[in-house]
Amino acid sequence: MVLNRVGSSIVLPVDGNVYPTGSYNVTLLVGNPPKPYFLDPDTGSDLTWLQCDAPCVQCTETPHPLYRPTSELVICKDPICASLQPGDYRCESPQQCDYEVEYADGGSSLGVLVKDVFPLKLSSGGQLSPRIALGCGYDQLPGSSHSFIDGVLGLGRGKSSLTSQLSAQGLVRNIVGHCLSSKGGGYLFFGDDLYDPSRVTWASMPRDSKHYSPGIAELTFAGKPTRSRNLLILFDSGSSYTYLSSQAYEDLASRVIRELKELKGKPFKEAIDDPTLPLCWKGRRPYKNIRDVKKYFKPFALGFPGTGQSKTEFEIPPESYLIISSKGNVCLGVLNGTEAGLQNYNVVGDISMQDKMVIYENERQMIGWAPASCNKVPKSKAFRS
Repeated sequence: MVLNRVGSSIVLPVDGNVYPTGSYNVTLLVGNPPKPYFLDPDTGSDLTWLQCDAPCVQCTETPHPLYRPTSELVICKDPICASLQPGDYRCESPQQCDYEVEYADGGSSLGVLVKDVFPLKLSSGGQLSPRIALGCGYDQLPGSSHSFIDGVLGLGRGKSSLTSQLSAQGLVRNIVGHCLSSKGGGYLFFGDDLYDPSRVTWASMPRDSKHYSPGIAELTFAGKPTRSRNLLILFDSGSSYTYLSSQAYEDLASRVIRELKELKGKPFKEAIDDPTLPLCWKGRRPYKNIRDVKKYFKPFALGFPGTGQSKTEFEIPPESYLIISSKGNVCLGVLNGTEAGLQNYNVVGDISMQDKMVIYENERQMIGWAPASCNKVPKSKAFRS
């Protein structure tokens, strides 16, 4: 297939923040005439779905009226349908594709696949109107991290994700990326037009990984090794916070606490009365901004095997693992993943991807990252001299 739009990107502005909103969202137009919907951009899942008037059995409150589905159903034998089913599924209703997706926070969506128009602008100025398969979700169960949205934008590696569908139609390359600002907002992009690959730090994805994973990492704190090695890492934009398995979490938390105890004049004490996150500290006065406190905290990093002797590091400075709560306390935005029910893997969430451009290059099986100012979109290569 000739990728006739290679060298172009689709860019979508992102709204929201890690705290206090608790999630980011993109506005996507769907249908003809196009109607706007707020979707949670999720690199940890594949299917894009909207809460849907089919009619709706169980829907959570939405910012916009429920999506009215088109009459174009995806049939059961369609490869996109097959990619969402367990291996032993049988087509009980050949003319339609039923789906059910479940999320790590206990939420789920059940519905039927339809096709509809997604009007999209190219960064080079062109306009696209691809027909995309999406879920008409008529039965939703909200999870523990539920937010006020119309649906989920699936950006994972499977056939049903928007990334895969746009690429299969030859519209952009099979690359998705995001840049989330610590000031709130940012942008999401499809295609290879917004970055210079030579300025990006790259890690290889394991070939058999269904998720975006740079592989196995070791945890270092303030440049020094810890006991935590062999950590399987996933990058997940659908998760606001970062989750480490019990031992790695204890390792990190104990080192942060030790550093605070060794500070001259002991300016922090644990804020047991602050329910914002499991671990918060009170200063001598309420803080307004991470800038006021970051000098008291050290960075940590995840080191991945690089080429030869070199290690590829994903550094997480204090502003990418701390928040200031509404009470003016400093809280640790890294949580115990084992307690949250995450089996055998560790999640790098939005908080730790802030102020970085993160790129998922499905064609080369690579994940890349580079420091970036995410408040403004870089110029498309088409407009650079």
